[in-house]
Amino acid sequence: MNTRWAGLATVSSVFLRLALGISFLSAVADRFGLWGVYGQPNVAWGNYAQFVAYTAKLNWFLPAATISALAIIATAAEILFGLLLVLGWKTRTIALLSGVLLTTFALTMTMALGVKAPLDLSVFSAAGGALLLATSAKFPFSLDELLRRNKQAESSARGGIKLGV
Repeated sequence: MNTRWAGLATVSSVFLRLALGISFLSAVADRFGLWGVYGQPNVAWGNYAQFVAYTAKLNWFLPAATISALAIIATAAEILFGLLLVLGWKTRTIALLSGVLLTTFALTMTMALGVKAPLDLSVFSAAGGALLLATSAKFPFSLDELLRRNKQAESSARGGIKLGV
């Protein structure tokens, strides 16, 4: 790969990892009112009750008794995935799980609201980006990279000999 493209790949994977992670955390911040109250410009939910109602709207096909648990699970997943993507820990696995979560979200949005909503909100694009990130070979500026370098340094210090084999 030519050097210019390799540099772009490095910057792109870092940008994509941070964009996905921060977007997850921003969505959670919105549902807890950290971006403002419901009805203000650029605020989707503004409080958790609005988010639960939106979850019910998108998942109209599920029993009402499951909606609260689903909202909690989605919130917990977005917090976990957001933090781990920003930190860059277990990036390939978390990116894959993020892609699955976003694809599921896009499909439920499509069933409930039509295809225009997930297209306008770039949910399919984010899902595709997450799945593409899962195929990356390297994760610069991440805990994964730091751990890889530490492991490599330890191996070099032992003379490349694997212990415990």
